[in-house]
Amino acid sequence: MSNGIKNKVVVITGASSGLGECTARHLSKLGAILVLGARRAERLQSLVADIEKQGGIAIAVATDVTRKAQVEALLKAAVDKFGRIDVLLNNAGLMQQSRLDSLKTDEWDNMIDVNLKGTLYGIAAALPYMQAQKSGHIINVSSVAGHKVTPAGSVYCATKHAVRAISEGLRSEVKAWNLRTTIISPGAVATELTDHITEKDIGQGIRDFYQQHAVGADSFARVVEFAICQPAEVDINEILYRPTSQEL
Repeated sequence: MSNGIKNKVVVITGASSGLGECTARHLSKLGAILVLGARRAERLQSLVADIEKQGGIAIAVATDVTRKAQVEALLKAAVDKFGRIDVLLNNAGLMQQSRLDSLKTDEWDNMIDVNLKGTLYGIAAALPYMQAQKSGHIINVSSVAGHKVTPAGSVYCATKHAVRAISEGLRSEVKAWNLRTTIISPGAVATELTDHITEKDIGQGIRDFYQQHAVGADSFARVVEFAICQPAEVDINEILYRPTSQEL
């Protein structure tokens, strides 16, 4: 099935670490042409250098997904350099966990800006190009938290539920342009995601849970591969997966 990826132009946000970095490396080995966006420009450039050493093709564009103009510049860079966008992976995400009565409104704003508005900005930037070329695939990252609401996770869960709702709305609206849409909802995956939790007791509990159950980021990369590699007439709309040991 990897022949469905070779020479496709794939744009990935949040590509400097975790799910994004692992997916970039994996898709490059399958022949994808990568346009990588993230805030940490040095790490992004290092990733591009590694991919090029392995014979892959990639460019880096410093991108803060909370800045609409920067997301637009990322997608424009893909078209300017490679002439099209075949896949957009809206991967950038932030998980900050706290009880609502902790009143961490700055953290609520952060998650809404990155998880929700960042996804919307990616869709808005990609759609005109994909509609013009009458092809394309938008993959949005939700979470098990987009299916369940957990204590201390109210706002994070809300953003991930919203990603699913937006993605389903997008799916129903883009059929006239032959576009595909996929929601990927991972369970516990070993990344830096838990590092952003500022509540010490909650953060430690979640990190202990991840240490016990989390699977590697390569699991996510393989799911992305599966979604992309389907025949053109097959649209994998949603994938929810967990570590086998995860009950939640």
